[in-house]
Amino acid sequence: MAKMRLRGKELLALGYPEGRVIGVAINLMLKHYKRSRKEEVLDLLQQVLETPHQFDHHEVLGIIVRELHPPIEESKQEIQLLKQAAEYPTFGLEQIEMGALKQMETAMRLPVTSAGALMPDAHQGYGLPIGGVLAVENAVIPYGVGMDIGCRMCLSIYDLDQQFMEKNRSRLSELLIDNSRFGQEVFDQPFDDAVLARAEFKEIPKVKALRQKAMQQIGSSGSGNHFVEFGIVELTDANNEFGLPLGRYLGLLTHSGSRGLGANIAQHYTKIAMQKCLLPKDARHLAWLNLDSEEGQEYWLAMNLAGDYASACHHHIHRRINMALAEQPLATVENHHNFAWKEHLPDGREVIVHRKGATPAGKGVLGVIPGSMTAPGFIVRGTGSPVSLNSASHGAGRLMSRRKAKENISKYELKKHLRDQGVDLIGGGLDEAPFAYKDIHQVMKHQEKLVEVIGTFLPKIVRMHAG
Repeated sequence: MAKMRLRGKELLALGYPEGRVIGVAINLMLKHYKRSRKEEVLDLLQQVLETPHQFDHHEVLGIIVRELHPPIEESKQEIQLLKQAAEYPTFGLEQIEMGALKQMETAMRLPVTSAGALMPDAHQGYGLPIGGVLAVENAVIPYGVGMDIGCRMCLSIYDLDQQFMEKNRSRLSELLIDNSRFGQEVFDQPFDDAVLARAEFKEIPKVKALRQKAMQQIGSSGSGNHFVEFGIVELTDANNEFGLPLGRYLGLLTHSGSRGLGANIAQHYTKIAMQKCLLPKDARHLAWLNLDSEEGQEYWLAMNLAGDYASACHHHIHRRINMALAEQPLATVENHHNFAWKEHLPDGREVIVHRKGATPAGKGVLGVIPGSMTAPGFIVRGTGSPVSLNSASHGAGRLMSRRKAKENISKYELKKHLRDQGVDLIGGGLDEAPFAYKDIHQVMKHQEKLVEVIGTFLPKIVRMHAG
């Protein structure tokens, strides 16, 4: 086997900042992962960049995390948190780990915080917990948005029935393989898109340097929990917004985000926020940028660009598969998380609502809340609950960390479970096994007042990154 080589420019392309961290990462990977394929190592490094909290306690990768997020020295100008956290509602409290509750408590002590809520799929993240909703005044928190800016769900519903899927499983599996790319793998000839001609790519220095990579990665998906899957849509609400009869349809569901573009934007502006907004150690990842500042305005524009780019990636995936199927969807649903919106509280105040791993659920807003690769997802209509800040969960939420899942779940268990549930898996890993996720039915029960269910999506052919 040829000796693996890693170059600094390859890590820069992933989104790693210039400096010491690149040398540290290369040396560690060459020492501890020298028997791994280069593509696997780069994918792992990308996961460390995009979801650093998953590797906090990893013996090797934790060192890279600490280089990416070094401790900030105490300063006399440190901003003090409020002594008492503002009250906030928690949905499904019994299913939420203490780490996530502590993070939300800290977020509710920020001087800029106006309101918050914690969704039933919540678990610990960086700064704001996954599943956290936070409304602040005239500021934006890059880590309140997250690394994968604008990550989203997109569902297409086709005029094809369940029998079609069962008769064409092999063909549909090939369609997913041919028309989706994950991790470092991208299309040789990606589609062009108007989002790539946006002014932000010319006017914002940091974003300008990311355009070439964005062009290469458009239409592809990240690693981790991102997927492209065929399944059965069952509409259960006769008054559905699609005007479709009750029944079962073939569906295509995708989950992905803004790739290297979003990760680089998040990394860059988080660093700036931490330099300008010095917070106590336990709150440092909640550093904010004032929206009146140049950096705050830059981040806001870059964040919206990344969100539109993530949407374009989904549209390209669905377009490719529509062409391969020779079908156009009867209806589509798209909803995103890891984003910040300008909204108004019931008292009329304008605030910036961060939904990190939470999805908009305003009155009449449609969305998809996925379960796992063997559990149903739910097509929902928001009720516009002011208690949850017009929000709902973005999925089932993790029950186990990736590391714990790999340590406690066997390949045999996963294969048997998939076989019993009639699910074909292409790629994927033990860290994404259904056992690693909360019970989606319990999660939905805890948010009955936040969303109305109009249908379900049951996965049958799942394509994920081959981790």
